[in-house]
Amino acid sequence: MLIKTDLGHVTDVANHIAELESFSEAFSISGEYDLLVKLYVDDVDNSAAHRAANPFHPHIRETHTILTFEAFQNA
Repeated sequence: MLIKTDLGHVTDVANHIAELESFSEAFSISGEYDLLVKLYVDDVDNSAAHRAANPFHPHIRETHTILTFEAFQNA
């Protein structure tokens, strides 16, 4: 998930998201978004999974969710 935060609130938002059960890791990034967050959900159709993928925080301005299906690695 890519997240835009209000100016000066990246750490606060990242700490909030880190408390989610589905949280794996987060990175501060440069560019259009402020955070890159990896979450693991079992069922993308489940409403709980949707809430985990769209965590409410007053300083989250925008999110962009990317679903991944298969990982490819060097042989």
